[in-house]
Amino acid sequence: MKFAFSTLGIPALPLHDTLWLAATHGYQGIELRVHPEEPVHTGLGITERADVVAEFKDAGIEILGLAGYARVAEPGDDTPVLAEIRALLELARDLGAPFIRVFPGGGTEQSADEADATAARRLAAAAETAADLGVRILLETHDSHREATAVSRVLGAVGHRNAGALWDVMHTWLGGEQPSTSFGALSPYLGYVQVKDIASAEDTTPLALGAGVLPLAECVEVLSRGGWDGWLCWEYEKRWYPHAAELPTLLTAGREHLCRLLNEAA
Repeated sequence: MKFAFSTLGIPALPLHDTLWLAATHGYQGIELRVHPEEPVHTGLGITERADVVAEFKDAGIEILGLAGYARVAEPGDDTPVLAEIRALLELARDLGAPFIRVFPGGGTEQSADEADATAARRLAAAAETAADLGVRILLETHDSHREATAVSRVLGAVGHRNAGALWDVMHTWLGGEQPSTSFGALSPYLGYVQVKDIASAEDTTPLALGAGVLPLAECVEVLSRGGWDGWLCWEYEKRWYPHAAELPTLLTAGREHLCRLLNEAA
């Protein structure tokens, strides 16, 4: 497996510094949070996009994916949601990123069946564009569909190779799923896995990997046992928890912890 971290852990840090951190601490990839306050966003022009590609190439680091904020199950008109996804897909195409991340965002204004149908309809439409651009759309286990079984229900209805899953291990755990259940539901669709650690279900302030309660060892074990050999991406949510420890001070120990878990699983 290969290791990446999300720029959510280092809010608005210049790209050059982010790439230096990845190379220095032994990470092969970076998940880019796509937002106007970040260095990489959908408003970049062609020249700026080419500069991003060149910086990654020079650093020898891969762009794992673009973490966007489109909500495919949210009530309302499809048009703005599909336009947001298309902008992310075109940015991914231009940067050479294999994945974009979208959220469910079903809310409480509709039933689970209605949210599923809305998400499946939009993902099916967007997946055709994604296929043309050579990118996969990954629906994250999050908010209204935090369980892997809920995400797999949507993706099964879509039935398109370019619509897949992103397993956030915190949300499936908060949803009460065992790692084996989560992996079993997502394995036909899995793009990559977001790892993290927290103190408890009540306190989700990010911690160093291995310092909290999330079943990271079990997650790595089921992935390894299932023959999955993709990316583990550390999503350290510093952006939402300003008093959390600084991610750069934790990066080497985090990679070493993941290596230990992989060795034990093997």
